Amino acid sequence: DRPSVTVAPLLLNKIFAAADGRAGRIVEVEAYAGAVDPAAHTYRGKTPRNATMFGPPGHLYVYFTYGMHWCANCVCGPEGAGGAVLIRALEPMHGLARMRAARPRCALDRDLCRGPARLTQALGIDGEQDGIDLVSAKDGYTVVDDGVAPPAGIVGGPRIGISVAKDFPWRWYVPGNRYVSGTAAQRA
Repeated sequence: DRPSVTVAPLLLNKIFAAADGRAGRIVEVEAYAGAVDPAAHTYRGKTPRNATMFGPPGHLYVYFTYGMHWCANCVCGPEGAGGAVLIRALEPMHGLARMRAARPRCALDRDLCRGPARLTQALGIDGEQDGIDLVSAKDGYTVVDDGVAPPAGIVGGPRIGISVAKDFPWRWYVPGNRYVSGTAAQRA
């Protein structure tokens, strides 16, 4: 129940887990901040597509993009704020055989969860999970803290793949981590 720009860097090094044993450490995120952020799906108000982002914090907002990919976001802020954190990349930890089965054309384990569409495929996330509760884990997915602190000295940078508000420094990643998405990895 805090702004997405506050929550986003705190999610780094947390674990995003599925009930079937698939899990990865969050290594890259982007914040989207409702009415103050032209790149947020909620910037122009509530629609059937983005309604989950206006709901209670701690839920999963899943959307379909480019006509072929699902992306997963943690809803943040007070109900009605329309903020969320896009989970951009995970370092796979558990359930790699299941991840490989979900992404059979992926040649390298490094690429299983490098990017928001890849990680949703690897974890079996699609539109059915839109709106589920990430806090209680009762709906099959959760974000947990295993005691690893967020990385020290992280710096925000521009978000990837958007056409407006590109200069907002609201993307964070674990420096030097080889599982971050392509653009961030090149800078690490």
